[in-house]
Amino acid sequence: MHTWIKICGTTCLEDALESVEAGADALGFIFAPSKRHVSPEQAQRIICDLPPGVERIGVFMNSSAAEITSIASVVDLTGIQMHGRESAAEVYDRLPANRRDSIRKIKTVLVEPGFELKLGTDQENVDAWLLDSGAGSGRPFGWQATRKQVADKEARFIVAGGLTPDNVEEAVRMLSPWGVDVVTGVEREPGRKDPEKLKAFVAAVRRAEQT
Repeated sequence: MHTWIKICGTTCLEDALESVEAGADALGFIFAPSKRHVSPEQAQRIICDLPPGVERIGVFMNSSAAEITSIASVVDLTGIQMHGRESAAEVYDRLPANRRDSIRKIKTVLVEPGFELKLGTDQENVDAWLLDSGAGSGRPFGWQATRKQVADKEARFIVAGGLTPDNVEEAVRMLSPWGVDVVTGVEREPGRKDPEKLKAFVAAVRRAEQT
């Protein structure tokens, strides 16, 4: 099993390359209001200097389908993460026909009472569901309870929210997610990564895969 690892909140090339060197599969670029916000131009400058094969995920929150696809037309993204009220179907319909199936579409669902009922809706347009405790909350949700609620779901799940090098191993072992997503847990300050935390985070995920 290979757990997909996304390091989100990338703001500069130095951090992007450190994340890739540590073993990240994907980098996240936040276009929503955030301490880690980047402009399309900033993101594209970073992406131009990345090694091939690294996924580039644009993160949006309550953006229109028109805004998302406009940014995707000027930034070389391989994926779109919709963190708010966005409709994956509307985004899919507005993407150029030659990119609809090549761009990974991730939809965030907050882990709250009844969240499991949202999983599977719009499934034909969602490639993976990101389970989070809240945008920028920095706290994990209840993994034990969640494991029971998603046990019979066939969809791909990405775990986010409060992950750190110290707890991600437990999260992977307990939930066996398709992927994990981290921001604050690998930072030295908001918007800047800590190389040692990056390495420790990836190493912990890989250890969990062996058990």
